[in-house]
Amino acid sequence: MLDNLQNCVQLGEKLGAKFVEARYEDLILRTLQRTNDVWRDITLKSRAGVGVACYYGGASGYSFTSTITKKNMEAVVSRAFKMAKGSAKSATLKLDFDRRPAMDSRKSDTLSVKDHPRDKDLTYKTDLVNRAVDSARKSGASISNITGMYGELHGQKLFTNSEGSVIDWNFEIVDLRCTVTSKTVAGHLVNGAEGVGGTKGLDHYKTPGTTPEDIGKKAGSNAKEQLKAEACPAGKFRALVENRLAGVLAHESFGHLSEGEYVAIGVSPLSGKLGTRLGTKNATIIDHGMPDVPNVGGLWLPYDDQGTKASKTTILSKGVLKHYLHSRGTANYLKQRPTGNCRAIHFGFIPIPRMTNTYFDAGNLTKEEALELLDTGVYAIQTSGGQVEADGSFVFKAIRGYWIEKGEVKKPLREVSLSGNILNLLSNVEGATRDFQLYSGYFGGCGKGGQAPLPVGLGGPELVVSNVTFGGQAN
Repeated sequence: MLDNLQNCVQLGEKLGAKFVEARYEDLILRTLQRTNDVWRDITLKSRAGVGVACYYGGASGYSFTSTITKKNMEAVVSRAFKMAKGSAKSATLKLDFDRRPAMDSRKSDTLSVKDHPRDKDLTYKTDLVNRAVDSARKSGASISNITGMYGELHGQKLFTNSEGSVIDWNFEIVDLRCTVTSKTVAGHLVNGAEGVGGTKGLDHYKTPGTTPEDIGKKAGSNAKEQLKAEACPAGKFRALVENRLAGVLAHESFGHLSEGEYVAIGVSPLSGKLGTRLGTKNATIIDHGMPDVPNVGGLWLPYDDQGTKASKTTILSKGVLKHYLHSRGTANYLKQRPTGNCRAIHFGFIPIPRMTNTYFDAGNLTKEEALELLDTGVYAIQTSGGQVEADGSFVFKAIRGYWIEKGEVKKPLREVSLSGNILNLLSNVEGATRDFQLYSGYFGGCGKGGQAPLPVGLGGPELVVSNVTFGGQAN
């Protein structure tokens, strides 16, 4: 296959392309979903194909095929070049990129995991789901629905380009989740959820705290607690933001604003603000394809889909904007280094600037010190989605929470809705805990430019933030 990709590069150059990238993917996707006692989804898919990008006059063209023959691959190169040449005159944003030394992958770039999902059969995986659902049923109360889900995505990624780079590595991600919906006496539906995913082996589900039984028990217990939870009060309060929700804020409300093409065309509020203080010294946001914090989870991405080696990019350093997230084109345009953030959901799409693992950096507070600093306010935990605007304004709904008084937990809260603008929030971060976690998975993921879902990682410590607006919820 490498010879075929190299032939694509040579053909593109003969046609007149200034630079050519060719990539091949051969990935397996498995999805399992059980709701109550009914299996809703048991699917296995193969996704293989070739994509070629040609660059000409600061413009790019992209084409792909899932039928890998010499004729089809030559046609892909021809289409990609014609699109690039045809776009060169009308392109308003010219994204040339500088030549760099050829990059060659190593065997160690593929993260070795024990009990790889390819080595376990369907019965083994359905049993993981069954165990989680059974555990949730034992731990919950007034249950309306229990959903257990398992997903896996793994396989080869191969890349070459006009510089002679040869990148060959294997992607892998697994995910096991459980969601419990219970009904209150008044007829309201409340949820409890738990899941564990990332670049891990299936042996991780034998580890105490992350077994299917632990996942189901946590989901059921959380839903049971919500049955007696009170509506979150509306108003501005101090908040303790849990690890996963902190990661969502880092990703959705700030990470997207730092993606190179948005910055280059000036639509991001971060455009032209390098070196500007945007937050307190307690706010540091990082993106890294290969997290260097051991045993915290996340996604393993040693290269992006332009063959750029993953790097640790400190976007915001102690409140000061330091860097953006780039493709090679946006990096050259904005005169920064490529960051390894040019990604696509699969070979059918051209890679664009995207996040990898985006997170707030850890602080030095213990959990007890964080609650003491919070004093009185809302402890917001997990998230069930929300909305984000281009200016950084957001509305997120935490799955659950607690009302805290003088550093002590007083009562559980439900349907905790928080809103604001990420730049205002960053200026109100008062502290971060030492406790640090990253989360990733097969389900969900990031959406952008019609490409969804793209696996990403997010997380961080727990954050103490002042002046957070909570919307409350009717009883």
